[in-house]
Amino acid sequence: MKFVLGIDGGGTSCRAALATAEGVVVGRGKSGAANIRTDLTGARSNIVDAARQAFIAAGQDPELIPQTPAILGLAGANVGTYRQQLEAILPFSTSRVETDAEIALEGAVGSGDGAMAILGTGTAYMARKDGKSRAIGGWGFQVGDQGSGARIGRDLLEQTLLAHDGVRQASPLTDSMMAVFRNNPEDVVEFTTNAKPGDFGGFAPKVFEHAQKGDIVANWILDKAVADVEASLGALELAAGAPLCLLGGLAPLYAPRLSARYRALLKEPLDDALGGAVQMAARLFARTEAAR
Repeated sequence: MKFVLGIDGGGTSCRAALATAEGVVVGRGKSGAANIRTDLTGARSNIVDAARQAFIAAGQDPELIPQTPAILGLAGANVGTYRQQLEAILPFSTSRVETDAEIALEGAVGSGDGAMAILGTGTAYMARKDGKSRAIGGWGFQVGDQGSGARIGRDLLEQTLLAHDGVRQASPLTDSMMAVFRNNPEDVVEFTTNAKPGDFGGFAPKVFEHAQKGDIVANWILDKAVADVEASLGALELAAGAPLCLLGGLAPLYAPRLSARYRALLKEPLDDALGGAVQMAARLFARTEAAR
């Protein structure tokens, strides 16, 4: 075994890292969304594309992909049989699909105790105490992902239409959103017909930007989102002194909005989710090779 692959796939993008058997990254690649529950076929295509890019970036022949084992942490892997379905159609020598939360926790705190929150297109939480892990959330956009970029974007569209109808007070944020849709509420509705979580999540940064300017609607949306995030953190029953790491694209935007209780627990992650996948791959597959 010459290389291992670590792959991190979410509702917006998929990242791959090619590493030596010791876990030293030599090449990286990035492609489109890889939530296996919302689009298994598309996720598989983007996973392979990201892996190919990582090989090319490392100056290696992508033809080596079938000889390379991979750890994949993917959104949607925590429900149904999507994990097993994907493992059966991946081109790697060995494919082990984990949840995105598993690799995120590994990256954030290593193999010890601690907790992490993924705050991106979706949300997921996991804590490890005395070697035992507990996950919260990650149930998807329709019935979960509270505090996620997707839910923030969806709430923004809802509040924009309410402002258009005069149900709630308009603001610069809702005005700017109506302009995006040519001031036509029907276009907003049409957008939602085929929109995926990543499409809704694309509006989340705009909410944070307007909140900093004191926008009443933006702050209402984010106050609700922060309350959802803190409710999940509270359910993790965090151990005193154990590190809490925030991961995901919205993490730096959320951190200053958390209450003092949680800000006091925040620690910089040791690595990101992709780094967690790489280290897990190096550890597990190197151990397998050594046992042969």
